Amino acid sequence: MSNNGRIIVLGGDGFCGWPTALHLSNAGYDVTIVDNLSRRKIDIELGAESLTPIATIDTRLDTWEEISGKRIDFRYFNIAEEYRNLVDLFAEIEPQAIIHFAEQRAAPYSMKTPSHKRYTVDNNINGTHNVLCAIVETGLDIHLVHLGTMGVYGYGTAGMAIPEGYLGVKVEVEGQEIPIDIPYPPHPGSIYHMTKTLDALLFYYYNKNDGLRITDLHQGVVWGTNTEETRLHPALINRFDYESDYGTVLNRFLMQAAIGHPLTVYGTGGQTRAFINIQDTVRCIKLAVENAPMRGERVKIFNQATETHRVRGLAELIAGLTGAEIRYYVDPRNESLENELVVRNDQFLALGLNPITLSEGLLTEVIEVAARYKDRARSAVIPPASSWRADIPLDKEGSSAPVAVEHVLQVAGGR
Repeated sequence: MSNNGRIIVLGGDGFCGWPTALHLSNAGYDVTIVDNLSRRKIDIELGAESLTPIATIDTRLDTWEEISGKRIDFRYFNIAEEYRNLVDLFAEIEPQAIIHFAEQRAAPYSMKTPSHKRYTVDNNINGTHNVLCAIVETGLDIHLVHLGTMGVYGYGTAGMAIPEGYLGVKVEVEGQEIPIDIPYPPHPGSIYHMTKTLDALLFYYYNKNDGLRITDLHQGVVWGTNTEETRLHPALINRFDYESDYGTVLNRFLMQAAIGHPLTVYGTGGQTRAFINIQDTVRCIKLAVENAPMRGERVKIFNQATETHRVRGLAELIAGLTGAEIRYYVDPRNESLENELVVRNDQFLALGLNPITLSEGLLTEVIEVAARYKDRARSAVIPPASSWRADIPLDKEGSSAPVAVEHVLQVAGGR
């Protein structure tokens, strides 16, 4: 760590950014949050606030200072549009690390309309490129830690565990096999995932051309709501997204069970996903900050995931705990209805991460949070609201039996 211990958290008001900012502040870092509060504005667009009543950013920061005695600074601007503010901030603070959460993070939201697709690309790619450009312009030796997604790999495997970023292959050169490492082939499943893939190319270039020190964290689906820090006071509570665009699958199921809504399983529920608890998210970020790549080292890539689960298995687990009904809906995504997924996460384990895995106790804790605030839920925003293609219908009712591809084609008129 550097002597000043200063960290900038871009997107520090969000679902992952806010608990990360608190965790780093609690660990003794001097934290500055940059955010344009866009996620709060999207709440208005979607007609669904966080299930948990989140305080204003000013109240959040004042409460944290009162409880901890530590001040987190806040700067309000859009990093994708206000480049000069970004350069000036980096030059002023001279941070040892920048944590980059400031991207539109929902795959369904990125697929709603052409406008949402364009917004996601403009916001995510311009924001990431502005950060890289600003680091180069200031000439500062800043470690960039970026929150990416396991979704850049797609959701299938070639019969092997997905490695952490790089794949060792052999190429034939004049009759000889030469071993080389290549980036693991991307296979994005949405506009959102495509932007994260483009981020990776930007990181590769700026690392090669300008020697920037970069860590890219390919994170799984996050579940849970609170961390040790956000539990300290009601004004510090974290977001709990439950609607179909921003709500992650396990949190959605837990909320649906709490209000008596059927669990919304898409297709056959055979999709396998990588998962991580929100408490492990903030721990992994801190580990990444404290284990930065050296100058001249290639982009460091971690798979920030702790376990994999099949969606219908999760639904059956929640139904067993709560008595909730399971209903199957036409999958609005253009994806395989069944897939296997094996993920390597050796690097974080080697750094001492002791993963939080799915347990009934932790699930019960999240169910209790959902039950406490269930009166804030709007049932109308629970069924799927975004479709990947025009020929995939939006199914608002669901059925008691898994929905197979044949049914989708029948509903879509055979297209």
